Amino acid sequence: MGSKHTNSRQVAFLTLLEIDKHQTYTDVALERILNKFFLDTRDRSLVNQLVYGVIRHQRSLDALIDVLGKKKAHQQPPQLRRIFHLGLYQLRYLNQIPASAAVNTSVDLAVLNGLGKLKGVVNGVLRNYLRQAEQGDILALASNLEPEDHQNPESLSPTSSLANLSPAEINQLGIFYSFPDWIIVNWLEQLPLSEVHKLLNWFNQPGKIEIRINPLQTSVEQVALALEGAGAKITKLNQVPQGLRIESGAGNIRSLPGYQEGWWMVQDSSAQLVSHLLDPQPGEMIIDLCAAPGGKSTHIAELMGDQGTVWACDRSATRLKKVAENAHRLNLNSIQALATEGLSLERFHNQADRVLVDAPCSGLGTLHKRPDIRWRQNPQKIAELITLQKNLLNQAATLVKPQGILVYATCTLNMQENEAIIQSFLASNQEWQIVEPSPKIENDHNNLDHKWLKIYPHQYNMDGFFMAKLVRN
Repeated sequence: MGSKHTNSRQVAFLTLLEIDKHQTYTDVALERILNKFFLDTRDRSLVNQLVYGVIRHQRSLDALIDVLGKKKAHQQPPQLRRIFHLGLYQLRYLNQIPASAAVNTSVDLAVLNGLGKLKGVVNGVLRNYLRQAEQGDILALASNLEPEDHQNPESLSPTSSLANLSPAEINQLGIFYSFPDWIIVNWLEQLPLSEVHKLLNWFNQPGKIEIRINPLQTSVEQVALALEGAGAKITKLNQVPQGLRIESGAGNIRSLPGYQEGWWMVQDSSAQLVSHLLDPQPGEMIIDLCAAPGGKSTHIAELMGDQGTVWACDRSATRLKKVAENAHRLNLNSIQALATEGLSLERFHNQADRVLVDAPCSGLGTLHKRPDIRWRQNPQKIAELITLQKNLLNQAATLVKPQGILVYATCTLNMQENEAIIQSFLASNQEWQIVEPSPKIENDHNNLDHKWLKIYPHQYNMDGFFMAKLVRN
């Protein structure tokens, strides 16, 4: 821990500079910077909100600078651009912060960081935003692009999709919601515009922490009581039996009741569904082919009553250390970690009762919690991932015994990484069939014509996920 520092906006500014300089992911940069300062829970919360918010809304904030500044955003000095971002983010998105506080603290940031000569520029740009915002939203969508609840029902077809929109209109949506155009195009290929509005808006909300209770150590009710006693607000999750959501008051996760005792593990409810779909049974031999950091391997072990063997495989021996740590904390003994870099899995040929491929993917279902992905992922990288995903699925199929089960899952909303992978595999492997998902999720309208499970976050208030269960005949 470092020195006492109560200026949460300065800490947020330093975190953004860390992200820019080292291309660090937001969560990693925040942990690194916050460990240098003593901040109370309220200030830590504001730092998190500012940093995640700025990264999420970066394209929208740059567009505002383009309109309000004498120079375009990409022409601004990097530190000044981030000060603009912090000020404009507070003015546009944080209603609880008075406009005067947002402006004044941004001017103070300029002075504190050696940009005192530009404090007038900061003041001018932010006050210019306030003046123009009184006349209406500077980034307002054209009337035909507005969400349905903002206009006359007749002005937007509920089936509006990619075919109806020009590149300029897609660009306008990208600026308004702060997404790259290619992601919006991807989702318009899957959903009508009315649904894409909801999806984009959902991904721009702060992520909530969800946890999975270890039923071998405790109960959902006991953990809920303990967390509420520590000041956290808790919601029971309907879709998964061992799930709780921490709505607020989490603070430092590792300090919450039950963490050190192995009562629970942080895991999103969508990810919890994957292990339920796999449905491991006591005494079986299970292979988790892409296991680190161990969320699903430990869940599988819990569902088996810690009876049997879970081979937690991953290419990285370093990442597998996290699997071992989590298994130890959760007091699970059935997990065997295996680094597979350069290693043949021939010894498992036709041996596994069930195999899970939680494939490396573009992560487009987790953009609220991992906002960096929207700026770092691209179609070229995804093409490389698709090759890897196909290879992993084909490799996994050789490990499953006759009548055994194979589950393929991703945390993305990209048909080429999901539906297309499964369709291609089934077309080339006649001995495999897709199995009706069980348990089903409530109000499932997306998968009526198929047997896979696809979760759109705005419909279920959980991470975007795809999963398919296959059986070898």
